[in-house]
Amino acid sequence: MSYFRISAAQIDQFEEDGFFLVPNLLDAEEVTLLSQIARADRELTLKKATRADGEGGAIDLVVENELPDDSIYSAIVRSERIINAMETLLLDEVYHYHHKMILKEPRVGGAWAWHQDYGYWYNNGCLFPHLASCMIALDKATRENGCLQVLRGSQHLGRIDHGKTGDQTGADPERVAAALDRFELVHCELDPGSAIFFDCNLLHRSDQNKSDHPRWAFIACYNAKHNDPYKDSRHPRYSPLERWDDARVVEVGQRQRESQRRLDHPVVNLGFSGNDKMEMEMGVAE
Repeated sequence: MSYFRISAAQIDQFEEDGFFLVPNLLDAEEVTLLSQIARADRELTLKKATRADGEGGAIDLVVENELPDDSIYSAIVRSERIINAMETLLLDEVYHYHHKMILKEPRVGGAWAWHQDYGYWYNNGCLFPHLASCMIALDKATRENGCLQVLRGSQHLGRIDHGKTGDQTGADPERVAAALDRFELVHCELDPGSAIFFDCNLLHRSDQNKSDHPRWAFIACYNAKHNDPYKDSRHPRYSPLERWDDARVVEVGQRQRESQRRLDHPVVNLGFSGNDKMEMEMGVAE
């Protein structure tokens, strides 16, 4: 089977635009397993954190710093297809900074304010903006259900000051207004299994989900080894990231799903711990 490998054109697009899209980063079997496992996970439901968006809505998310040995989440984070791309983009060995699940439910899923991830991660002791994320759609992401929006090329602005918006922390509204006049707004509509790789300084946001369809997304975040934080924070400092063959996503996922069926309840540890429920500073607008 052929798996995604980053191209020269995508590298150039990342440098110029701050992001690029990858159709079918996960194939149909992989994303189906991911979606089934996540939605059957009672622990994920219990441990999710809810964040008000300042617009009358709220969004649910679960954040995790650890990678369990036998989890489809770990298999995706460790997969060669993503790690190889991240190391090419960040010009160094990378490590797992954290991963998260964004749960935008029909009619109630809240918005995310304009922000940069580095607007938060800067405060975690990361001296350089040498971090990037890969967001994978579990459901079809459309304008109607609050897909990711980005300002093409806005990573070149550098880090913008951030302040509180509801339970979230957003970029300086005056700067954002000016950026909206100068950069192209792109709605990143995605099919299930498709993904967006994006720079930590790229301005991004999303609208409330006012549709009848959910929009769940899995996000893997990576930091460059040379950008090891100078202090401890909510997210880990450098440790080597074991790289797994891409085929293990299905192997681990099938084993995990079968365990759920056999026990008639989800696997207790899918990689999301209650310790991260209070994660209120992280910056994702997915």
